[in-house]
Amino acid sequence: MRDGVRLATDVYRLEGSPPAPVLIARTPYNKERAVAGSDTFDVLRAVQAGYVVVIQDVRGRFASEGEFNPHFQEAQDGIDAFAWAAAQPWSNGVVGTFGGSYLGCTQWLPAREQPPALRAMAPAITFSDLYDGCIYQGGAKVLHDLLWVVGAIVPAEIQRRVARGEKPLACEIPLDANMALNELPLASHPLIREYAAFYLDWLAHPTAGDYWLPASPRAGYDQIRVPALNISGWYDIFLWSTIENYTGMKRRGATEEARRHQRLILGPWTHGNFSGSFPEREFGPTASSTAIDLPGIHLRWFDRWLKGVDNGIDREPPVMIFVMGIDEWRHEADWPLPDTQYRSYYLHSSGAANTLHGDGALFTEPPGDEPPDVYLYNPLRPVPTVGGQVILPGANSMGPRDQRQVEARDDVLVYTTPVLEHAVEVIGPVALRLFVSSSARDTDFTGKLVDVYPDGRAIILTEGILRARYRNSLAEPELLEPGKIYELCLNLWATANVFLPGHRIRLEVSSSNFPRFDRNSNTGGNIAGETREQYQPAINRIFHDAAHPSHLILPIIER
Repeated sequence: MRDGVRLATDVYRLEGSPPAPVLIARTPYNKERAVAGSDTFDVLRAVQAGYVVVIQDVRGRFASEGEFNPHFQEAQDGIDAFAWAAAQPWSNGVVGTFGGSYLGCTQWLPAREQPPALRAMAPAITFSDLYDGCIYQGGAKVLHDLLWVVGAIVPAEIQRRVARGEKPLACEIPLDANMALNELPLASHPLIREYAAFYLDWLAHPTAGDYWLPASPRAGYDQIRVPALNISGWYDIFLWSTIENYTGMKRRGATEEARRHQRLILGPWTHGNFSGSFPEREFGPTASSTAIDLPGIHLRWFDRWLKGVDNGIDREPPVMIFVMGIDEWRHEADWPLPDTQYRSYYLHSSGAANTLHGDGALFTEPPGDEPPDVYLYNPLRPVPTVGGQVILPGANSMGPRDQRQVEARDDVLVYTTPVLEHAVEVIGPVALRLFVSSSARDTDFTGKLVDVYPDGRAIILTEGILRARYRNSLAEPELLEPGKIYELCLNLWATANVFLPGHRIRLEVSSSNFPRFDRNSNTGGNIAGETREQYQPAINRIFHDAAHPSHLILPIIER
């Protein structure tokens, strides 16, 4: 690198071949693992197709030198790595990039600086904004990054220090996922403080602002000049971010080529599971990345943009989505789908929507004179996360899970349509407008869209959260006046699902979703620094009457 730090780099190429385009992946997860291939990209297949593949450990990880400062280091190091690869004798000077999750940011961030060798990218399951949708969401602290620190960063950092002959700090102290998630104040464990100080810096910046911009792809869309193949899943933690990267580049990309040639693939996948097969939902034989040959789609993409092969991929519909319910792939002209109709489903009840046994209902007709629903949110008894767009310990923790155990709680409001006589096709962004009040100066509100099967299974589709102090701005928080009614808009991200005849559409509303998100202490203070003793309960109300028509907004497709 330009500062003399050396990054460990492996090169895969056919011996004796002429100079070729280079495909680069820069990883914090050990370059030695990359050659085994994955569900999305096959290194050896790419080499056999006439590419040089370069895999690099990012700064401060595994065999590379330097100190690890996640995300913020990747623009400069990426630029240097691309330039180095382009100048090698086995390279023809043209570079493409690939990889998922953290490997996506190692593509987007240097692309903002317009490295001359870069011609195309294929970022998968990665973020668009380091603050909103990655480290925080709707102002609430996401906790999958804490699991990342516990499971990936701290153990590897301890190993690196041992390899250097240093004695690790308090190595006898256990560090496991459940302990870390339940620790209060958040991330107060000494191993996290010693080996992942960057995480404390993230907690010290709970609002959007300039701090996050250098490591946020969307802050530089108007500087990025290359086509991108964007890949994610309906149950990925970066679903919304991937969609935003696609739509943002279509609007703001630096060149006509970049704006015209964005592509989006969304499957029935999680953050790492591309099989389409889950314990409580099987999406069928065509659902996997293998079935659609996602590694082959990568090669067609790079053949077009790095080799100039006229294979037609740039003339195909840019959006490829798997529609759940009917379990089939579709090719679409854009996202959101051009023929989308947004329809409101209004919340109704007689004031007793608590639990799935309550009287909460969803109708397309606005409410009249109805009492609000009320529940007690106790942050020390949070609503548990069950599946969805999340990473949690355990193989069955992600994706389409039955929500009935959650819906049995008295602090969860449940609103359901009558049994559907005709199919309802919902494809696109989902939003929830709520009229609320709270006894607290700050609290959270959550929403969850659910497909209820004829046998009663309640399978999660998508969900969202809003920390009330951020109702008007993620950068400038405003506390609540207890008892006052406010209108909130929750982003429930997106889905593609056909609610079949005999099914029902369901909405859950509550104030916690733990441990996907941290718990709001309800004090209005600095949540990350508060102890368990400071946490307070809150009485929260959801209004649905003529003056306060709380409603779910669904993107309906009728063809």
